[in-house]
Amino acid sequence: MLCKKSLEVEKQIRDWLYNFVIDLNLCPFARSVISDKSMRIAVYESSDLKKIIDSFLFELNLIQSVDQVEVSTTLMVLPNSLSNFDEYLSFIDLAEELMAEVGLEGIIQLASFHPKYQFEGESADSVSHFTNRSPYPIVHFLREDMVTQAINNFDKPESISAKNISTLEVMGLDEIRRRMSFKTQDVFN
Repeated sequence: MLCKKSLEVEKQIRDWLYNFVIDLNLCPFARSVISDKSMRIAVYESSDLKKIIDSFLFELNLIQSVDQVEVSTTLMVLPNSLSNFDEYLSFIDLAEELMAEVGLEGIIQLASFHPKYQFEGESADSVSHFTNRSPYPIVHFLREDMVTQAINNFDKPESISAKNISTLEVMGLDEIRRRMSFKTQDVFN
């Protein structure tokens, strides 16, 4: 059973998904996995790196060992760890290495979301960062075959990123702030 804090974190993640990702259609594939309830949100409250690695390996094993009807995608949420963006990116690099070591490269892929997400080469105040900003550090596990199928069924998938940035630019920072007004880590600094 999840503790109260984990339930609150999960609610904040669901609010972010509905009010930001889905409402703005930032990920045109998200609505279906949320609708069919096959998206897993796993909140890990530990701040210990070894426990986080063990949890990552558990989630990796789980998603590849159960049917996609049961778990199509997983959001591994880390509310008490990896708040430093550079440390988070180092963990993502390690996670990719671990995934390759266990033979799941090309089967599972990872996407990354973080409160301080910043694309290299972009100005610090660019709205583009908000396409990957979230209430907490998140490692998103995706089944590569499902991603490929979704992309093949989408007209001009290469335009998604540019469309997302355009949507956020038109919206402006005030509306972005309103939509991302969670009581979590500061996503605006």
